[in-house]
Amino acid sequence: MSLEDDQIAKYFAPLAGPAGLGLRDDAALLAPPDGCELVVTVDALSAGVHFLPDDSPEAIARKALRVNISDLAAKGAEPLGFVLSLALPKLGELIIDATWLERFAQALGEDAARYRCPLAGGDTVSTLGPLTLSITAFGHAPAGRMVKRDGAKAGDVVYVSGTIGDAALGLAVRLDAKETWISGIKPEQRAHLLSRYLEPQPRLELAAVVREYASAAMDVSDGLAGDFEKLMRVSGVAGKIDLSKVPLSDAAKLAVAFDASLLERAVTGGDDYEVLCTVAEQNAGVFERKAADAGVRVTAIGVVRDGAGVRFLDAQGQAVTFSRMSYSHL
Repeated sequence: MSLEDDQIAKYFAPLAGPAGLGLRDDAALLAPPDGCELVVTVDALSAGVHFLPDDSPEAIARKALRVNISDLAAKGAEPLGFVLSLALPKLGELIIDATWLERFAQALGEDAARYRCPLAGGDTVSTLGPLTLSITAFGHAPAGRMVKRDGAKAGDVVYVSGTIGDAALGLAVRLDAKETWISGIKPEQRAHLLSRYLEPQPRLELAAVVREYASAAMDVSDGLAGDFEKLMRVSGVAGKIDLSKVPLSDAAKLAVAFDASLLERAVTGGDDYEVLCTVAEQNAGVFERKAADAGVRVTAIGVVRDGAGVRFLDAQGQAVTFSRMSYSHL
């Protein structure tokens, strides 16, 4: 048995669902439930770009799967399974050994069970570059019911789940940046921001509600401002966001109070993995109630208008511009 076969059998085969055929074949067999269509999403993560080389294997595994689960949730889809491609470095500051792989696989398996998204297959290779992993996740939604980006209509209310900006601020904490605001907030608040960066919280509980009431949706991965602009552009409409209504955690509020310029980082920095969606005004009330019933906080932050372009307004109704709209992976 080759080293690759041994690693697959020892660390990843135990995570496979029925579709994975025990990871003993060259392909998987996936079938959506009757009356449903497949929803497919993929995200690649690379050390030094999407996570730091010395992040724990548990955090890397959870982020890799959860960012894909977040995409499925924003489409109103339920998970079906995933495949994993793993490029393990032979050189550099991150050396992968058996202990690292065991911890990575254990955390990945725990999240696969948590989100009902079993491993169906994949590939492992070695690389002279940084650790790189890619997950393709498969979900299902009733035929014709996946929520696309292009359905926003003038008059719709703009909603976002959870809180915005924690992860972007958490990255600064993770880097141990010598920014004054970091020492100006409490240790437990720093811990909260760091946890939101290291371990996203996909809003899978919201998937059915999004599917039922949202006219357009996507997850916030590259920054609220930039992702809102994408949503409006693809839908062929204009929109505005009231920045004073953007939900911030207590930790982020204190950071922004300490340094007002951090608000821009919060709304453009990315890694939030919250659901951004538009809902017809007449459905806004029931959408909020159903989201609350699902245990997910949603906040109305803006409106959709006819036309093109997006605007961001401060508490006084004055237009705000940003030096950049979102994080770029290139």
